Amino acid sequence: MSGAAATREAFGDAIVAVGSDERIVVLDGDLRNSNFSERFEAAYPERFVEVGIAEHNMLGIAAGLAISGKQPWACSFAAFLAGRLEVIRISIGYNEANVRIVGTHVGIGIGDDGATQMSLEDMSALRALPNMTIIQPCDSAETHGAVEYLAKQHEGPAFLRLTRQKLEPVHADDYRFEFGKANTLRDGDDIAIVATGALVQESLKAAETLAGEGISARVVNVHTIAPLDRDAIVTAARQTEHVLSAEDHNVNGGLGSAVAEAITEAGVSAKLARVGMRSYGESGTQQELYEKYGLSASRVADAARALVRSDTPV
Repeated sequence: MSGAAATREAFGDAIVAVGSDERIVVLDGDLRNSNFSERFEAAYPERFVEVGIAEHNMLGIAAGLAISGKQPWACSFAAFLAGRLEVIRISIGYNEANVRIVGTHVGIGIGDDGATQMSLEDMSALRALPNMTIIQPCDSAETHGAVEYLAKQHEGPAFLRLTRQKLEPVHADDYRFEFGKANTLRDGDDIAIVATGALVQESLKAAETLAGEGISARVVNVHTIAPLDRDAIVTAARQTEHVLSAEDHNVNGGLGSAVAEAITEAGVSAKLARVGMRSYGESGTQQELYEKYGLSASRVADAARALVRSDTPV
């Protein structure tokens, strides 16, 4: 396994790796050194467009390029992209434009940059669009796999959600990305922790803590938020009867809502709790914020423990 790395940095390497495809054009909103699109610029300067601080324009240009037969990747902070929902909805979604929207610096994990830059509503907004694919990788290997899939196989609008902070590797170097399929990273019978992105590593650590207490926690990695692997979620709910969703995003409209919808619509009688944001963030280190807002491994373990023990008579 490779070392810890932010998925935004892994994207910079991954987009260069597929960059020989002449259809690919990378657009940037004056953040090339933050989202690492500068690596594509260095390798393929003739297919890199610096739009500047003009996300509306960037997304519109991307839609036009896609309709003209190119495969544009529009890159910026996720907070700035999701705020241009009307352009995404009409120019990209309604037109079924083959655009890849790359949103970095997601969640409270960005730390000291503070609340205004913390994208906590992006999945909620884009999940509402009927044809928008949403992928959130949990480590570098998954990021490389997702970028390769989006470059070589996917057709239609897609949103790639990436972290600022470094994430420990979850997958081995021979990992193969499978679009739309949640994968079980750890088996367990008492509770299923269904996690995405940065919360996958926190959930794995939480499961290890719980194992020492006699609680068997399954950890399910959901890298594809839309379309959701409902079968995997429903199966986990039926088998464990306790489900905890975990995400660095608002639980309303994010993974937490998607999991709740899947379980409810399948008619499964399972207890559900959701770890995620219910407020705006604030400035602080990633570790401080994860602990305060309940996203750290210890706090995920607390939530899982409480859910399982809610069945135990006092």
